[in-house]
Amino acid sequence: MSALHLLPSVIYQAVDWRVLERPQAGAELSVAPYREALKAADQALEQAFRAGEDAAVLVHGRAAVMDHLLNSAWRALGLDSACPLALIAVGGYGRGELHPHSDIDLMLALGAEPGPEAEQRIERFVTFLWDIGVKVGHSVRTLTECVAEARRDVSVATNLMEARLLSGPVALYCQLRESTGPDHIWPSAEFFRAKLEEQQARYGKFGDTAYKLEPNVKEGPGGLRDIQMVGWVAKRHLRVTRLCELVDHGFLSEEEYRTLVDGQNFLWRVRFALHTLARRSEERLLFDHQVAVAALFGYRDQDHNLAVEQFMQRYYRTVMELERLNEMLLQLYQEAILFTHEQAPPQPINRRFQAHKGFLEVTHDTVFRRHPSALLELFLILQQHPQLKGVRAATIRLVRKHRHLIDEAFRSDLRNRALFMEILRQPAGITHELRRMNRYGVLAAYWPAFGRIVGRMQYDLFHVYTVDEHILLVLRNLRRMAVERHARELPFCSSLIRNIPKLETLYLAALFHDIAKGRRGDHSKLGAEEAERFCRAHGLSDYDSHLVAWLVRHHLLMSMTAQRKDISAPEVVNAFARTVGSQQRLNHLYLLTIADIRGTNPELWTSWKHTLLLELYHAATRALRRGLHNPLLEGEIIAEVKRNALQILAREGTERSACEGLWQIFNDDYFLRHTADEVAAHSRAILAAGPEPGPLVAIRRRSSRGGTEIFVYAPARNYIFARITAVLTGLALNIQDARIITAANDYTLDTFMVLDEEGRAVEDTYRLEEIRATIARVLEHPDAPLPGVSRRLSRRKRHFDVATEIHFDNAGRRGTTQMELITADHPGLLSQVGQAFMDSAVLVHNARIATIGARAEDIFYITDLAHRPITDPGRLARIRDTVLERLADLPDREASLPRQ
Repeated sequence: MSALHLLPSVIYQAVDWRVLERPQAGAELSVAPYREALKAADQALEQAFRAGEDAAVLVHGRAAVMDHLLNSAWRALGLDSACPLALIAVGGYGRGELHPHSDIDLMLALGAEPGPEAEQRIERFVTFLWDIGVKVGHSVRTLTECVAEARRDVSVATNLMEARLLSGPVALYCQLRESTGPDHIWPSAEFFRAKLEEQQARYGKFGDTAYKLEPNVKEGPGGLRDIQMVGWVAKRHLRVTRLCELVDHGFLSEEEYRTLVDGQNFLWRVRFALHTLARRSEERLLFDHQVAVAALFGYRDQDHNLAVEQFMQRYYRTVMELERLNEMLLQLYQEAILFTHEQAPPQPINRRFQAHKGFLEVTHDTVFRRHPSALLELFLILQQHPQLKGVRAATIRLVRKHRHLIDEAFRSDLRNRALFMEILRQPAGITHELRRMNRYGVLAAYWPAFGRIVGRMQYDLFHVYTVDEHILLVLRNLRRMAVERHARELPFCSSLIRNIPKLETLYLAALFHDIAKGRRGDHSKLGAEEAERFCRAHGLSDYDSHLVAWLVRHHLLMSMTAQRKDISAPEVVNAFARTVGSQQRLNHLYLLTIADIRGTNPELWTSWKHTLLLELYHAATRALRRGLHNPLLEGEIIAEVKRNALQILAREGTERSACEGLWQIFNDDYFLRHTADEVAAHSRAILAAGPEPGPLVAIRRRSSRGGTEIFVYAPARNYIFARITAVLTGLALNIQDARIITAANDYTLDTFMVLDEEGRAVEDTYRLEEIRATIARVLEHPDAPLPGVSRRLSRRKRHFDVATEIHFDNAGRRGTTQMELITADHPGLLSQVGQAFMDSAVLVHNARIATIGARAEDIFYITDLAHRPITDPGRLARIRDTVLERLADLPDREASLPRQ
């Protein structure tokens, strides 16, 4: 049957459909006319899309184009006169939905085993489709085989539910539909359970969140598959054919149906855009396409709000609404399909709520209107009754209907403020219920500031979740520290959080730490002001309100100090301790910092960062115990490191005199910048190598600092930093820290902390030996050319243009000049910087390496070849120019080089 009447006029007029008329008997079927017709139709669809045509018109229009092409080819190849054979569209194509580069799912259903001639025609038909550029996913089965396969696999049964006859015997098609219907296989209860498990598994693949930086439009939570899910169950159980019939059956209100359709059309348009831009079947909103899709949707950059961020916020808010509708409909389905025979009466909880079939519901439809506080009480009851499986769909609908009652008067009511704080003080279910509050729109209504950041993304690689999702993840991380069964994850944090007197102060700091993202001004300062007002309004004491505000104001202090400053320097630790001011603040800040980093980007949390934060915590604790008026002195630190290192070495049988003799050549800086454990390990290796060894390379698989430690003791030569960083880059290692010290005997004491590409310490013995041997070989042949950089910039990082900044400072570490480099992170970056220093006759004495998403923020302590700080402005300018020239040589660097 021709589908031309379904085509939009712009597409109908773009194609000369006469060329697809059936050829003369015996004439060869030509590929060219079909290929040209498909090409013309796709071009017309793309033009219509760019002109703003409705998404439903586009996806149904392309299906209609394909219907006509397939039917024409089917007839031309004589398949309509073959043995009982039906051409059936299944899956998305069966629903009449087709995006530009989607596969065409077909089933060729046979009434009986085909003869050789029929097999030949079928093979020719499928080959012809591939030849004209149609990507076909097809199966050829007899009716018996179809039923057997559908009975075995619920996915096949689901596909056949979408079956649509294109050509062939109607009776055969009807028999197929009947034989695979719920009266014969997969009755609605079994089907629903199987599809529910399928959805849960699918959600698990995406970390149970739709709010990641590169969401999957089709498969992710709240995506198109969720809409299809509710449609499949409705078709199986209610025998409906269209979503609008859910309104007639009382499963959706008119408003909810419109929300569902609007969401589907939006996601269809997004998916159509992705296929158009990628020129292939692409279901992920990758960085590669987000900016372009935002432009296609008409978004433009605004102050503090990029076009891509505006578009993605709309996307995330859409999928949140679809996720809620999916939850509500599945709840209704459970009641109608799984629990329909349960006759147990509702169990009263209080005058407003009762438990019915394991779910929470209101006692009457007027509860929220009469008692608006019940809009918060509902979530408290769920916390206090963990046996409840969720909220009944009718009650979810009532919550949404009465959200408008959460107005300024509601928020000012002391009873409601007390309820909100009660939710935060519960021993269990805090994160779970705040997530539910967010999903139902209650959290945004009660806390308008939170509403502004719902679905808000930050277009960078540091924050991989939307701001609201990140905030709730940080809260979840704190909650896990406080729950005994998760104590093994972070044992020290779990022991520390048990000593926090009021956990709600920590939770409020988590909720407010990023609440002012996207506003003009410092989000930490703005958030702190808002947090203090909120705390006072909710009955917290002045002391607790100040504590929460201080934590929000300084929530980045600890991570920035640990990652960007030399925490071996007493002055850095003392300055940090002075800002913190008390052990209680330090405990809170340490826990919040770890929860924040782990909730920002799972890839950023490494054993190395954990060790840095723990070192800073312990150093600040010591400083606070001594008293801020009595700061730590370098001499005391050096003496303690030596004393502890001697104790370690003595237990191993190393002579004290040998150690003290060796240490005569080590300067104070060495003992300040290394732990006692490291000093002991280095001393042991040097003493074992004997007097005046050649290049010594010692590697510890996992050091006390959480990474793989590479220690080099070798005759001092200029530019050793450049040579070693080049080798480490070539070995696909990421340098976390570098300490370059020259001993009195003119040997270098260099320590590099590295992680592999997955952010882990290197464990494999053969790999460790490869690293050791390669470094030793390069040091033994100092005139050999340095290895090049073979690793390429990752796909994600190509899309971020980080302006390169270089700053010099001579007021920092004594005897050196500090150079701060901010630029796009890139494989081989440190190697190129090291070679720039070589070109500029500059020595490196220390380096602090920090990578934040796509952004590298590195600090180098440098001198001239005479070990003097560099103060001449002209020379500093030449060093800057040389570094920039070297960065320009990095592969893929053209797209992200400096704006001067």
